Amino acid sequence: MQTIVFTKMHGAGNDYIYVNTLLYHIADPAAMAVAWSDRHKGIGSDGLVLIGKPSNPAKADFSMRIFNADGSEAMMCGNACRCVGRYLYERGLTKKVIIELETLSGVRTLVLRQDPSTHPVLPKGEGVVSVAVDMSVPVFNNPSQYDSTCGGQLTAGRRKFDGLFVSMGNPHFVVFTDELDTLDVARYGRLLEHNKVFPERCNIEFVQVTDNDRIRVRVWERGSGITMACGTGACAAAVAAATTGRTSHKVEIVMDGGTLHVEWNEHDGHVYLSGPAEFVFDGEIECETPPNLTKGEGL
Repeated sequence: MQTIVFTKMHGAGNDYIYVNTLLYHIADPAAMAVAWSDRHKGIGSDGLVLIGKPSNPAKADFSMRIFNADGSEAMMCGNACRCVGRYLYERGLTKKVIIELETLSGVRTLVLRQDPSTHPVLPKGEGVVSVAVDMSVPVFNNPSQYDSTCGGQLTAGRRKFDGLFVSMGNPHFVVFTDELDTLDVARYGRLLEHNKVFPERCNIEFVQVTDNDRIRVRVWERGSGITMACGTGACAAAVAAATTGRTSHKVEIVMDGGTLHVEWNEHDGHVYLSGPAEFVFDGEIECETPPNLTKGEGL
């Protein structure tokens, strides 16, 4: 057995277990994600995030892999990206305040800030207050050929839902509703996630516009169920709201675990996500040592 040092962090309540694979090798991350994410028998989280070396150091500084609570590997997570940025800086792995992070959805740029509204400036000895992520350009077509660029209607539990498909490097179906507080998110989220038009399943966002450029979002996350927040989900909701004329291109996203800020830049077409990234605690846990590998040898 080897002892793994981990860090639990959250972004607006979207919590993950973070492991530095430069120091520790996780032989079966899918299995560990399931075991460690259990909120009764494990550490408790929405999944496991592995921080490591990039495949191409010329294009990225570090890499990130994400495994959901059910063991499936995620393509992207905006909240995890922001937490990785703070982790890398405050744990001394980098002195950069602009970090290129490799994900399965491509390289994402992280901007570390003392204040959410300022240019990245981190005086020596001071920590990160906010991290902004360039989430790249949204895409509106589903691999199953379900074209929802003009909206689409799906049925779940004999109820029809009008929504918009948005990919932020991972798939999202955004549903607008005036019944967010009473809607059975677990029931309909699960059914919509597994709809046949989504061959790789889908993240589901239920959205209600509450004020000018302020929207309330509840998330059913593919592979994890109801989560307190979802960074890519916040971006998808903001893009859908702007596309349908409900808001401008700069909105405040209120989720169960906190508030995120999203700007869909009209000049470059990129979506920018910003918000807090918080440490929860550090800990140690044992797992099986891979064959021919000694403690301290990372990926």
